Amino acid sequence: MKLSAVIISKNVGKDLPNCLKSLDFVDEIVVLDSGSTDDTLAQAEAFGARIFQSDGWPGFGPQRQRAQQHAKGEWLFWIDADEVVTPELKAGILAAIEDSTPQLVYRANRLTDFFGRFIKTSGWYPDRIVRLHRNSEYRYDDALVHEKVDCKGAKVKDLPGHLLHYTTGDLTSYLQKSVRYANDWADNKARKGKKAGVSSAVLHSMSTFLRKFVFQRGFMDGKHGFLLAVFAAHYSFNKYAALWLKTRR
Repeated sequence: MKLSAVIISKNVGKDLPNCLKSLDFVDEIVVLDSGSTDDTLAQAEAFGARIFQSDGWPGFGPQRQRAQQHAKGEWLFWIDADEVVTPELKAGILAAIEDSTPQLVYRANRLTDFFGRFIKTSGWYPDRIVRLHRNSEYRYDDALVHEKVDCKGAKVKDLPGHLLHYTTGDLTSYLQKSVRYANDWADNKARKGKKAGVSSAVLHSMSTFLRKFVFQRGFMDGKHGFLLAVFAAHYSFNKYAALWLKTRR
């Protein structure tokens, strides 16, 4: 088996069909679910995915490590349920997996939709992330959130096209996800002995807004850029506030 697409999921039934439709070129789709209560599993089954269940939630990095154990392909393509492969990216992936060079990984360029607008400012673009590698050579790191493929020493190539990322649905789910990510980030830092104070939460929040809206030209995206900067500042504040709450005496 040449190529496996791997997805970790929980209650992503609304997004999953568009993701799976764009994966018509892979040899298998592996879905590792962590307790969905919506129609996620039914959607995955309808597209012929191989579905596995996970006990508990160890964090994003360890969960991807678990998912990799179920994949049979020589190559792995990692994709989230709220992402869609464009035709150009599809062609690039199919060409890439014919390369026999060892220790070679490929980066996809993610283009993110933020409440109805694709963002190319605010540090969101280009957003190149390693998503394609040989199954036997690399895996994700142990980070609980903001995990990455651990591919030190690998040669990195960029894939053509875009990986479309529909990160925002409704406002409530977006904010809930942001708070969850902030808490996971704080857990990860606390586990490593890091600490923070309320003042650092305020300063990081302010600097995040200035960086996103001014220095990374978020103002060029108008109201969407302003809203993005506000939410990014809010997320930054929540991260350091959560770390303070977890580590204070």
